[in-house]
Amino acid sequence: MDLDKPPAPQPPEGCLVVALRLPVRIVVLVLVVPVRLAWDALVAARRFLHATVLRPLGRALRWAGRALFVWPFVALWRWVLVPVGTALRWLGHVLVVAPLCRLHAHLLTPLGHALRWAARGVVTCLLAPVGRGLAWLARGVVTHLLAPVGRGLAWLARGAGALLAAVGLGVFTGAAWLVRYLLVVPARWLYVHVLGPVGRALLWVAEALVTGAGAVLYWTARILFVLPALAVWRWVLAPVGRVLAVVAREVVDALGHAWRVAGHLSRVVGRALGTLFRWIFVEPARWVYRTVLTPVGHVVRDVVLRPAARAAREVGRVTRLTLAAARETLRETRRDLRRALFGEPRQQPAVDRREPPARDPRTLGSSTTVLTKD
Repeated sequence: MDLDKPPAPQPPEGCLVVALRLPVRIVVLVLVVPVRLAWDALVAARRFLHATVLRPLGRALRWAGRALFVWPFVALWRWVLVPVGTALRWLGHVLVVAPLCRLHAHLLTPLGHALRWAARGVVTCLLAPVGRGLAWLARGVVTHLLAPVGRGLAWLARGAGALLAAVGLGVFTGAAWLVRYLLVVPARWLYVHVLGPVGRALLWVAEALVTGAGAVLYWTARILFVLPALAVWRWVLAPVGRVLAVVAREVVDALGHAWRVAGHLSRVVGRALGTLFRWIFVEPARWVYRTVLTPVGHVVRDVVLRPAARAAREVGRVTRLTLAAARETLRETRRDLRRALFGEPRQQPAVDRREPPARDPRTLGSSTTVLTKD
């Protein structure tokens, strides 16, 4: 398994790395700790503002945006535009589409069928015989007049073409022979015996000159530029670059280590500040609430609020009874006044509904049996 494997051997570190590591880490830690503390403070402030200010403000703005922009347009669309569009569609169908459909079905379609029938009759009865006559006439003209004339012209063209081809071939053959023996053969001899050797000699001389000059220039540039640049690179820039790479790597490692250490310190400082805030403000407030405000609240509830509520309920009950008595008195007064002014109300005659009489309720002295009935 991977857990059982021994750790990979680390390459040995030089004395320069060991000498630079501790001072660099101390300096970087001193510089990074305030930055990390400020960063953690900003992160905590950002979270607090986001939780207490920005999120409620965003929700309020979202609700206000919906109330000001979305809901009015939704209501306008639902209760105004959709009904108006439905009414306009119905009117368009009734006033435009249905009349056009009826016009097409009952007027234009029969008219088109009639015109098509008339055109077919005209073509069949009038234009077809004329066309057949013109076709017969054209066929006779082509067969008996134009075809013999065309065959004669073709025979004359073939004879003239053969004559011109024979004359052209003779002229081309003579011209080719003259060009071969007057231009090509002398030019080939001049190239083989004069220009070729001269060109090869000039090429050999140019190659020798270029090779020598190139070698001279190569060694001059190597001695003047390449070897000094190689020495500067090998003995100056490479060691300085390795030292700078070691310093940069140590600075980066020190920054990461210092950032992690500053994070632990920031967490410790935050917890310490939270503990101090708790013991300075939260615990005293909790103690005051538990030991002072809660008993005082209970005393106020038992001594003041509950008797006050009980008295308020009694006052409400007395008030309701008083109002009920006043209403009943007012009804009696109104009834007596109506009776004094208009007399007793007329009684409605009793109507026999053929219902069984209601029995008297049973009491302790009454009985429903025959033997014990009075």
